[in-house]
Amino acid sequence: MDEMRRRVHEVRSERSELENHLIDEYATGKLDRREFVRRGTVVGMSIPLLSFLVAACGGDEQVGGATTAGAPDAKARAGGTIRTAIQSPAGAIDPVTIADEGGLAVLGQAAEYLAFSNDKLELEPQLAESWEPNEDGTVWTFKIRQGVKYHDGATMTAEDVVATFDRLSDPEVGSNALSALGGVLSKGNTKAVDESTVEFTLDAPNGGFPYLVSSDNYNAVILPASYSGGFEENFNGTGAWKLDRYQPKVGVSFVKNPEYWDSGKPLADRNEIKFYDEEQPRVLALQGNQVDLLAHFSVSGGQAILTDQSVTVVELRSSVHRQIHMRTDREPFNDKRVRQAMALAVDRNALVDGLLGGRADIGNDSPFAPVYPFTDTSVEQREHDVEQARQLVADAGKEGGSAELSTFRDFELPDLAVILQNAAKEIGLTIRLNITDQSTYYGDAVYGKSPWLDSVMGITDYGHRGVPNVFLVAPLSSKGTWNSAHFKNPEYDKLVSEYIAALDLDSQRTAAGKIQRLLLDETPIIFPYFYSYLFAVKKNFAGIRETAMGHIDLKQAGLAA
Repeated sequence: MDEMRRRVHEVRSERSELENHLIDEYATGKLDRREFVRRGTVVGMSIPLLSFLVAACGGDEQVGGATTAGAPDAKARAGGTIRTAIQSPAGAIDPVTIADEGGLAVLGQAAEYLAFSNDKLELEPQLAESWEPNEDGTVWTFKIRQGVKYHDGATMTAEDVVATFDRLSDPEVGSNALSALGGVLSKGNTKAVDESTVEFTLDAPNGGFPYLVSSDNYNAVILPASYSGGFEENFNGTGAWKLDRYQPKVGVSFVKNPEYWDSGKPLADRNEIKFYDEEQPRVLALQGNQVDLLAHFSVSGGQAILTDQSVTVVELRSSVHRQIHMRTDREPFNDKRVRQAMALAVDRNALVDGLLGGRADIGNDSPFAPVYPFTDTSVEQREHDVEQARQLVADAGKEGGSAELSTFRDFELPDLAVILQNAAKEIGLTIRLNITDQSTYYGDAVYGKSPWLDSVMGITDYGHRGVPNVFLVAPLSSKGTWNSAHFKNPEYDKLVSEYIAALDLDSQRTAAGKIQRLLLDETPIIFPYFYSYLFAVKKNFAGIRETAMGHIDLKQAGLAA
């Protein structure tokens, strides 16, 4: 036995049955390199270990990491200030309730997650050093990083992790995190085994659980066990940036945290984030040198950025999308034929080519984006068919039916609303538009107090996730916290449970196909496209990392050396 084979045998003797199954699938060509690395990080295999296994199987030894933006092939130098333009947070910077891109971008500067979901759908250790499941994925054990301090000088403990997830999984608290943890993790089922070990006992098997306690879950930042609110007063987290000044509706500034656990980071001295309610002022701020980074922009609103020679534009293929929900319990959408008709009336190719400049994947009315490896690509794509749509409306006896469509002013959403209004007119339906600001649209984000959740029809923006679990459960399951379509289907709920429980790719893809076909029939939500996430950086800056979810990592960023 040569040395490489001996080392592989030694590694495999120490790995679980699930990990060895992944290694076998890669070695026999069932998984490509990228999916092997992604799946490996989910079950807790480290990047160095995955690098070794890829090399041992004849692949490229360098794996992992994420896209950085700025000056080509340059590294940042220490010192200076980074200025960023973002969408204004929709509400208070409260780790328990944040549910928007602007809010999570700010929160992630000062506080951290057990793991970080990067732009390659991989999980990177952050406050957890490693994790692993039991045989059926009902128990996940995390090793917690030691010696980490909060900004107030207190040491982070395993008990803080327990308290954080008991808080987020408690229905009485009403955390936005229940969109991910509801039906997955119950209060009281997170235990500190010892000072460095936390064990999560789940309500049911879950093959993607580490994503739900990572940066994929907006609210899952680790806070002191004693936390009882008032985060905006001091932003007391474990992150690389400490609060300098916070002005609601204006911006927030940070200084580097000299006690940060990852020594040598951040490089810059200051991190200033400016808030803008609408996209055009953000674009102008970048072009006018008021900021160095435009954290997110659309093709329709940022045409000037796409041709600006002073910036680098980064495009991340993603699962970011718009959901067009239709109330399944209200006229005219209580008949699924009308919902199907609206979906057929949408010219997806025209949307992608015109509204999004080709920088998107066409959607097929389920959350399974083409970027996901477990999406069943054999499911027939829904095509634009106005004649069939008209016939469905006539068969349902809904000609002349009407509804109000609600959304908010940002990115391409108002344009999409007008396109839907015109499409509906072509098939004999009338849609009235109600376009407000973002805060008004989302309201209190609870039924009875939210134009989003209470509207007969609406367009909602959904940020990127490394797995579609939140998309499958929160807006579509019978008890989903974001079920704006008021869709209730026991067969759907059963299939989602099967998908979530699956630990291997083949089982996930089989369950995904059944879900995709059911949703094509029921059509409670139109998923017209999954667009590429765009951000722009001044060319004299380097080392900026973003994810398609809106997380901004500036620890290695600064003026190019």
